[in-house]
Amino acid sequence: MFEWSPIILTFELALVTTLLLLLISIPLAYWLAYSDKKIKPVIETLVSMPLVLPPTVLGFYLLVVFSPNNGLGKLLLEAFGLRLIFSFEGLVLASIIYSLPFMVHPIQAGLSNLPASLTEAAYVLGKSKRTTLFKVLLPNIKPNLLTGIVLAFAHTIGEFGVVLMIGGNIPGKTKVASIAVYDEVEALNYDVANAYSLFLFAVTFFILLTVYLVNGGYLKRYWR
Repeated sequence: MFEWSPIILTFELALVTTLLLLLISIPLAYWLAYSDKKIKPVIETLVSMPLVLPPTVLGFYLLVVFSPNNGLGKLLLEAFGLRLIFSFEGLVLASIIYSLPFMVHPIQAGLSNLPASLTEAAYVLGKSKRTTLFKVLLPNIKPNLLTGIVLAFAHTIGEFGVVLMIGGNIPGKTKVASIAVYDEVEALNYDVANAYSLFLFAVTFFILLTVYLVNGGYLKRYWR
């Protein structure tokens, strides 16, 4: 039977993940765009690994690291009462790691392509690095910011392997839409699986279409 709870949980996860990713990715992308530290290639590699690493591998290691039976997971549980496996908080953490490159890369590319004169002019006028970033640089890469936000949001909606590994399949708590599709297929309820899939397909299609229309200038061109 079709239920709305997996859909609602999916969008809650995508929204929280995207907001947290934006806070994390802006300073990280700024550092990657302008840093000349020797460790930079290592950090870039770690950020990009979710693009090629099987999600089940990432989910497995997160499951091991944050298990209450192991050091870090046990510490978090005893000190803060925080249980990351089989919880919504665990889904958020896994989603942040898994969708990180989809937010960082567009922002990094936008910052890297800006002329150095923008930064130099801001510094000459006495602006701090923080003010330069938020008042000068970011306003000039709005399409990149929009792309990063939308890609991270849409990618989180489509997650399966990593959320299944660390979150399991708990109705109303960790059962997101992609897992609901898998469950219905397993039960041979293809009509219900199709309903979930069609809904997600339509939502992600229109989200991405909006990005292309906005970034491509089509809306301004045809609706002015």
